[in-house]
Amino acid sequence: MSEQNTPNSPEMDPDTALRDRLADEFMAEAAFDGWTRAALASSGRALDLPAGEAERLFPGGPLQALAYVSERADRRTVEDMEKEGASALKIRDRITRAVRIRLERHIGPREAARRALSMLSLPLNAGLALKLLYRTVDAMWYAAGDTSTDFNFYTKRATLAGVYSSTLLYWLNDRSPGAEATWAFLDRRIDDVMKFEKLKGQVRSWAGGNRATRPAARR
Repeated sequence: MSEQNTPNSPEMDPDTALRDRLADEFMAEAAFDGWTRAALASSGRALDLPAGEAERLFPGGPLQALAYVSERADRRTVEDMEKEGASALKIRDRITRAVRIRLERHIGPREAARRALSMLSLPLNAGLALKLLYRTVDAMWYAAGDTSTDFNFYTKRATLAGVYSSTLLYWLNDRSPGAEATWAFLDRRIDDVMKFEKLKGQVRSWAGGNRATRPAARR
């Protein structure tokens, strides 16, 4: 999806409140009918919007609406993390909290999320899927207080993309009370990442020390 189709930022957009209402109604419709133009039009009628108003608010159609919902969820996750003072937590707990907040509060109806993933898995939508995933994990790291600018900036996001994606898929099929099985799964994935990061640090330390004590090569 081109940047030109992205709605204006909430601070500058006079239609934000109406667009939010339409997005919420569309998510509810999508849980039954998928992310389709017909469902978008039906959502507009359910809100008694004038003919063509739904298309005006989301001229890029269902994909634009889906992207809007995802980016709004990212923004709200950051806001919730800031309100709750997540910066006082350990980095491991900050990331865990960010994933839970997004899934528990802002992803929308489970079936709508499932249908959104199916839509984004189509080859034609692969670029948008990667873009939205990157924005999500970048927002989570931002909320967690990440300030890295070196190669770690990218490795952290790639690692979290794997954790978030696998946790999302697990959550979609979880029927345990309060999604307890999902949160246990998330904890295990975070544990794996922390062990890997610790191992990387040990390897770097060993390699650095080994280079420092290695005798100079003979000429």
